[in-house]
Amino acid sequence: MEKKIASLHENAFVIDAHFDLLMDVEIQRARGRKKVIETDYLPGFKTSGINLIVASIFIESEFLPEMGLRKALAQIHSLYEEIDESSHHIMMCKTYEDVRKAKQENKIGFLLSLEGIEPIGHDLRLLRIFYELGVRIVGLVWSRRNYAADGSHFTPVREGTKGGLTAFGIEVIEEAEKLGMFIDVSHLNDEGVADVLKTAKKPVIASHSNARALMPTMRNISDEQIRQIAATGGVIGINAASMLVAEDDDKSNLEHLINHLDHMVKIVGAKHVGIGLDLCDMVMKYISPNDFGKFERIPFDVIKGHESFKEITKELIKRGYDDEAIECILGNNFLRVYEEVLK
Repeated sequence: MEKKIASLHENAFVIDAHFDLLMDVEIQRARGRKKVIETDYLPGFKTSGINLIVASIFIESEFLPEMGLRKALAQIHSLYEEIDESSHHIMMCKTYEDVRKAKQENKIGFLLSLEGIEPIGHDLRLLRIFYELGVRIVGLVWSRRNYAADGSHFTPVREGTKGGLTAFGIEVIEEAEKLGMFIDVSHLNDEGVADVLKTAKKPVIASHSNARALMPTMRNISDEQIRQIAATGGVIGINAASMLVAEDDDKSNLEHLINHLDHMVKIVGAKHVGIGLDLCDMVMKYISPNDFGKFERIPFDVIKGHESFKEITKELIKRGYDDEAIECILGNNFLRVYEEVLK
């Protein structure tokens, strides 16, 4: 079994399509540490055979709106400094050729995404700046309202009438696609997802969302949305956050996570499903217990670090997935989208 898993990870292009890595790296570097990725994360990446990490730029609500731009730039700066210090291990990817080069050179590639357009506020000109810095994926929202759209809450909250995309949100999509970026609908509410699917001309992804049919939170996506995303040529990445996997902690485990993947494969086939683990245990140390008021229970990762990534592959083998399907799920599906969109 271990030899087969190793072979699959060698043949596939292995991708984690969503990781809030830079929040931790920026904070650690501000405290004086160097080579945070090489020290804290690289061993797990290497053990798992990961080739590419999509590093999301996530801004905590306490910094918004005034500090959104500054915090985003600080996170990107932290990645560039890490690459300078560990250039023999990691590299920035801005093009599809860069993505392929990372594996060829036995390095971990990093692709940047926005998890919410708060850093650009209402200034569309700033999107070009983030593109030049390396951002290639635009998640319009986190689970809150901004100038582009409304987010999907994890649990019901008191709020006014929900909205879909604003006029600015439409402009963001059009400008992003013109620049060579593409849209991620994870964290959008249903109205916003519908509007993105009507507006976008390029493949749409949900980088880190599970099946609402198995875990009924608005943060997960419906069967119809799964079909519609696949119809664009897009991919859905399964999410390892316990509150998106099962309704109680005892069932929030690898088995139930792969049930979500099975469900999606039954609907759209193995060509439109991937992995976006959204591992967050490492940032929980920065979050106040009061922040858990938005959740019904404290979340945790059902996959314990990237060093456990191969447990997913083992479970897929046990469930009878063939080699081609497993390699697609491990990353080849997301790679297909990157090849189509990234210039």
